[in-house]
Amino acid sequence: MSRPTGTAPAAAGGPGAPPPAPAPAGPAGPDAAELRRRARRSRRYRRDLRWSPYAFVAPFLLFFLAFGLFPLLYTGWASLHRVSLTDPTHMEWVGLRNYTRLWDDEFFWNALRNTFTIGVISTVPQLAMALGLAHLLNYRLRASTFWRVAVLTPYATSIAAATLVFALLFGRDYGMINWVLGQLGVDAVDWQNGHWSSQLAVSTIVIWRWTGYNALIYLAAMQAVPHDLYESAALDGASRWQQFRHVTIPSLRPTILFTAVVSTIGATQLFGEPLLFSGSAGATGGSDHQYQTLGLYLYEQGWINLHLGRASAIAWTMFLILLLIAAVNWLIARRLRKSQ
Repeated sequence: MSRPTGTAPAAAGGPGAPPPAPAPAGPAGPDAAELRRRARRSRRYRRDLRWSPYAFVAPFLLFFLAFGLFPLLYTGWASLHRVSLTDPTHMEWVGLRNYTRLWDDEFFWNALRNTFTIGVISTVPQLAMALGLAHLLNYRLRASTFWRVAVLTPYATSIAAATLVFALLFGRDYGMINWVLGQLGVDAVDWQNGHWSSQLAVSTIVIWRWTGYNALIYLAAMQAVPHDLYESAALDGASRWQQFRHVTIPSLRPTILFTAVVSTIGATQLFGEPLLFSGSAGATGGSDHQYQTLGLYLYEQGWINLHLGRASAIAWTMFLILLLIAAVNWLIARRLRKSQ
């Protein structure tokens, strides 16, 4: 056999072998500057995640400190001094004298009684009517959005405008209410000077303004009640009234309690309606203080009689009353939770 021509390949690693090809280089790692940039971004992210919520609520906290907490603490300090509104920087320490004198102040107790009676007369019918309106709005009605906006319109009305209109309606000589009563054979009522009549008139303004607002709160709660409960009650033969009594009202107990507490707090702070109901009476709440509330009595002491220390004591007394209402609300809510 003839020998093949050509040169045989050299053995691997032999002296005649070509040098090995260099291995492909992998991706280059981050340099020191890139690592520092990543570390700074990570620190900024952690600081942003930690402090951003505080930055978002900071405007509210600043306004609360300036217009909420500071006036509260200042009135608490002023209530322990004899201080006049004409010279608020001059304070004379009297301790609890401004509080103890309220026990012997017949005008304070009169204002407290008026606040209680007006609160009851306005709150109970208001919440009952709001519950009925919400029950009607909960059913499918034509133009339901229109009716829901309509019941909220009184809430959006100015207190001053509403009170002045109602003062004309309850006028003794030319008021529409007395005209209607005259058509029914009833003598004219002196709404502004009578004791119970004036309180009833002021309560009517409160009822008119807040019934629609509470009705929408009840409506939102009613829409959260499961429809299965109504269907089961209907299958058992319950009428709409029975469904309302045995399904709707028990389901709305927390909401009813909430609106009752909020309405009670609003009644305790009632001010605009009785102040503007009779333009001549002003802060006195009628010729015989027949509808002067705690808010009006505070205003009279502080801005009419210029006794800033006494007014501060009344304000803190009202604050303590609200704390008592909050405690009662907590106890009732706790009992309701245990009963469920």
